[in-house]
Amino acid sequence: MELTGLSQQNNPVRDLLGFLSFLIMTFVFCQVGAQNDIRIASDPLYWNISPDQDAITWNVAGENKLPHVDDIEMSGQRISCIVRYEVDKQKYLKINRDIIFPQLRRFVRSSEPDWYNYRAYLRRNFDDKFLPSIVLNDIILQPKLDSVRIDGKLTFYHSPIEGVTIERTLFPSMTQRQMVEKWVIRNISPENKTLHIGHTAFEHEEKGMHGVYKVAVRCDSKPEVIIEPGENHSFALYFSAGISNEPEVDQGFIDTEIEREVFLNEMKNNLVLKSPDSVVNTLFYFSKIRASESIFETKMGLVHSPGGGNYYAGVWANNQVEYSGPFFPWLGYKEGNQAAYNAYKHFLKNIPPKGKFIRSSFEMEGDLPCCSKDRGDAAMISYGTSQFVLASGDRKIAEDLWPLIKWSIEYCNGNLNEHGVVISDTDEMEGRIPTGDANLATSSLYYGGLVNAARVAEMLDKSQDVINDLHRKAKKLEEAIENHFGTTIDGIKTYRYFEGHQTFRHWICLPLAMGIQTRKEGTLNALFDKLWADNGILVEPGNNLFWDRGTLYAFRGAFKAGAGDRALDRLLSYSQSRLQGKRVPYAVEAYPEYGMRHLSAESALYCRIFTEGILGVEPLGYNRFKITPQMPSGWNELALTSCKIMKRDLSFYVVNKNNNLHMRISDHDRIIWDGYIDIGESLEIDL
Repeated sequence: MELTGLSQQNNPVRDLLGFLSFLIMTFVFCQVGAQNDIRIASDPLYWNISPDQDAITWNVAGENKLPHVDDIEMSGQRISCIVRYEVDKQKYLKINRDIIFPQLRRFVRSSEPDWYNYRAYLRRNFDDKFLPSIVLNDIILQPKLDSVRIDGKLTFYHSPIEGVTIERTLFPSMTQRQMVEKWVIRNISPENKTLHIGHTAFEHEEKGMHGVYKVAVRCDSKPEVIIEPGENHSFALYFSAGISNEPEVDQGFIDTEIEREVFLNEMKNNLVLKSPDSVVNTLFYFSKIRASESIFETKMGLVHSPGGGNYYAGVWANNQVEYSGPFFPWLGYKEGNQAAYNAYKHFLKNIPPKGKFIRSSFEMEGDLPCCSKDRGDAAMISYGTSQFVLASGDRKIAEDLWPLIKWSIEYCNGNLNEHGVVISDTDEMEGRIPTGDANLATSSLYYGGLVNAARVAEMLDKSQDVINDLHRKAKKLEEAIENHFGTTIDGIKTYRYFEGHQTFRHWICLPLAMGIQTRKEGTLNALFDKLWADNGILVEPGNNLFWDRGTLYAFRGAFKAGAGDRALDRLLSYSQSRLQGKRVPYAVEAYPEYGMRHLSAESALYCRIFTEGILGVEPLGYNRFKITPQMPSGWNELALTSCKIMKRDLSFYVVNKNNNLHMRISDHDRIIWDGYIDIGESLEIDL
């Protein structure tokens, strides 16, 4: 079945009925996600979801699972801060503020190895010794913690003490080298309260690569304040850094918070998911925040970077080119789209001489390329770049980036072995575990790149010979993947990861994510029965090692392959663990490595489960896309609104009626398709 927007004739009665139906569906979707399903989760739960599904709160006063420690990363264009908070059994709070200034490169110490040059960001830790003392009635106030709220900012609410309450909110500046800790002290008593607030001032200077750096902590409170009943006093601590020849940061906490709120409102109002599950809706919103805030000002222009305490002001072929870049056209975040484009252009600028592999990353504002092994980066580039181009729907972007797509295809094709699959030294796990000399991930990504490249070639009016050659290569590679990697392990018909490999590997999900379903059932059995654990998909059975990126790709591949019912329970369990468990509120990098850091591109992969997996949208050109909805039978409704792909404002509404989907698609206020479609059926839509 194939319908296009141009094939529907004008009919006034139909248009009126359609508009009324549109209003009804819009009302229905205002109610979607009102409930939070009860499910079994092995991870202990700490957090509750706000009624508006835009925040989570932790009731510390009623908590018995103490002590508890967690951290959250928040970023702006010139700063990133990892706030570690610890609550002891008596419910007292300790905070450590790990603040990174990505553009301020320090000199490496004589005792440090050379590779420290790749992590030589100016970085400082500030514990609670830097807090001002607050004296009331000759007592230094040290209140217990009552509750915590995360909503794109981090707020601690302290229990009442001596007739006052203290509220502390931490957030970064979106444009300055500054983190703010805002304090609000409220008088909840019937009497005036006189507070003496200690002076906090700290400065440290050191010579760095760009001059003399000055790190400072200051407090803008008056030393003595009188708070009347029902009133409050607000002030802030400022943690900042600068270069000696720069003006000092003078952004107050009010302007800094407004700036952060503007960013959060954009995340809230674009690419809005409304499903029947409040956990999924809230984690989707949070994922937009984490994916989008980790964008830094550099000599390359704005670039997206992973974060996590180690990776800033640089671009990576997997994280930026493959994971996050194709997501930003969906969100329509201007800074995100620019950052993605800058990453692709920087890889294009650094195409190596013929036959040489491209570097996997360009770090420290692009000055330091890395590393010495081919991770299959050309395959990542072919797939991610072509996806970004198609989702952008912009001819100039397509023309600018076609040479990068073309080179990556030619490189992969020139590195096929005698079995017709792509050779590479390793994969994106960089040699942590064996990958052989030709692995399934690299060939799968190259296959996805070929399929997309053919669409980009058609979009750019390339010759039919070029388009046909890309299709031929894709078909031939699909056969090679089946013949070389296809195998049976423990009675399950799936894939081996490389020649001689005898167990399951998390990346066997990639053929499903690329649309190859030859070994669908066996691969799903391997992923969800043999590799599934409390935290998602294990890298291999029995090793307790997991990387969220593998789990997130597995979910996308499972939904795309029509296994929504099988994937849904696991998706809900995973989402609840990441949003309400002991490590919140985002997808993480890995365990045990680096303690489950909140790398940002993984959050983009979470969102792509819904855009590319459940809705199954594939942009085909400037004004065309394919959609194959794979909604789980247990969901009655689904809406994804304000989608900015192809420079549009698309909204998708789906109502499940006995596994027959009533789907409506609009562009702004114009209905472009309205009708019924079976789960797993494909449509091609012309805009």
